[in-house]
Order: sequence, then structure tokens, then C-alpha cells
Amino acid sequence: MFGLGTTELILIVFVIVLLFGAKKIPDLAKGLGESVRHLRKALKDEDDTKAKK
Repeated sequence: MFGLGTTELILIVFVIVLLFGAKKIPDLAKGLGESVRHLRKALKDEDDTKAKK
């Protein structure tokens, strides 16, 4: 996975928890998921409009 080992992944997760706190992580993940969903929808809509032309 991206050339990262287990130790590096654990360290990254630890730093994220320290920066944001354990209570904020689900909110951050939800916001990230919604952003990705909106981006995919926008790209799909753009492709659909190009296909109709």
C-alpha cells in the first residue's frame, strides 16, 4: 500500500489522532466521504453532458 509499512501507518494514525483528537476523526472522515461523493457526482454529470452533445 503506497510502499508504506505497518510501522509507518501506525505512526501516521497516531499523529492524526494527536492533531485532531479521537472525537473529531469520525467527523473528518464523514466530511471527506461527502466531498469525494460530490466530486464523483460532478464528474459524472459533466461526462453525461458531454455525451449528449
